[in-house]
Amino acid sequence: MPNAKHPSFRKYLHLHFLVFIWGFTAILGKLIRLDALMLTWYRVGLAILPLALLYALRKPKIRYSGKDYLRFALNGALIALHWTAFFGAIKLGNVSSTLVALSSGAFFASLLEPWIYGRRIQKHEVFFGLTVVAGIGLIYGLSHIRFWALAAALTAAFLSALFSVWNGLLIQRYPARDLSFFELSSGFVLLSIIVLATGHVPHPAAVRPQDWLWLAVLAWVCTSYTFTVSLDLLRHINPFSLMLAINMEPVYGIVLALIVFGESERMRPSFYLGAAVILGIIIWNSVLKMRGKNKSAS
Repeated sequence: MPNAKHPSFRKYLHLHFLVFIWGFTAILGKLIRLDALMLTWYRVGLAILPLALLYALRKPKIRYSGKDYLRFALNGALIALHWTAFFGAIKLGNVSSTLVALSSGAFFASLLEPWIYGRRIQKHEVFFGLTVVAGIGLIYGLSHIRFWALAAALTAAFLSALFSVWNGLLIQRYPARDLSFFELSSGFVLLSIIVLATGHVPHPAAVRPQDWLWLAVLAWVCTSYTFTVSLDLLRHINPFSLMLAINMEPVYGIVLALIVFGESERMRPSFYLGAAVILGIIIWNSVLKMRGKNKSAS
């Protein structure tokens, strides 16, 4: 099991900086006029470029086995499908509802992490996960649910949790830059197969000039940089805490969406109550982890 029980405050602060950046991804997904599959294809393809350069410059290169590459490919498929479901949910619904539904990832992680790591289920983590789901109910409201958008967002949340939990193990064995490069490369291969199988033919000339700008930000800032750094943070922060912190993405993202899109993203007063519940749980979990660190040190 990863040694990630007692991370420092600096690690948590760095994590929340990444989550703030991720808050822009949903907005960029709505601004870019591409369908979910092509948007993800361009995002991953562009994100690989700086990682490929870093890998090419790395000396000496680590030699990996066939099993290693299989592990990279499986997790790369998970993240590629996660992003496709994520952008699909945005296209089917809106930024706010998608980000809120993604908050269920912490609940999924509270069940997946003990199963994959071979440890007992932590009751407080399940409680935190379920409380976040309650916060989702307050924020989302049953009367505004679009079924397929919700289904796509929950699928994205599950895939994200599974990806993070599995990467919590992989990052203990492989460098973050290599792991990022091989996972995103395998995800791009899978997406390319799906693109060709579904008859989608990329036409770069048909992409609007402003979309290239947003794609560059999405790929290089919100993906290449944050993807690699978040993997490295998994050496110190367990996947459940990572998924719990990601629940601040709806808060950051919805505030940004209100600024960018205005009334179409304006939420009811219950949203703010739900957001307070989520924030309270994140702070509570952080306090528990820091107390655990102090007890270990003493």
